[in-house]
Amino acid sequence: MVEINKVINSESMEIRTAKSSDIPTLRELFERSRLEGQTWENDTGADLDHLIEGYFECKDSCFWVAELNETIVGMIGVQRIDDDAAEMRRLRVRDEFRRNGIGTRLMEHAIAFCREREFLKVVLDVRIERVSAISMFDTFGFFHGREREIKGRKLRDFYLDLYTDTTDTRID
Repeated sequence: MVEINKVINSESMEIRTAKSSDIPTLRELFERSRLEGQTWENDTGADLDHLIEGYFECKDSCFWVAELNETIVGMIGVQRIDDDAAEMRRLRVRDEFRRNGIGTRLMEHAIAFCREREFLKVVLDVRIERVSAISMFDTFGFFHGREREIKGRKLRDFYLDLYTDTTDTRID
């Protein structure tokens, strides 16, 4: 296993596009979140099993991994949900590597991708128990959307407005 203190100096960490051979590791990260109760019981993670179809057949969707010394330590995906909006999905960081900036770097990467694709809005949802994730979303400027409850578990929706009007509409 990789030494954790190397993550703090994350120069050796790389964010790269996921590939089919990563699927077993992505599934492992997903299953850990299920065991921790962070994922809904009815969420099968089928998008990970069908990574290519789910994230690469549409040019405006993608999936990345954070890799440190050839070990996948995190993941994130973006799926286009309509012409102007995308959903961030599957943000995960291995337990032993959390709070070292990996999630932040993955978010920065995904948001940059969304800006390049000229999405106007990015959405995501999270269980309200995930206080550190909510704090990170706040740091990135995500707005709190509605809160909903499904089978006794509370979920909060977030959105990030990427729209900025750079045209000058003033009348002189």
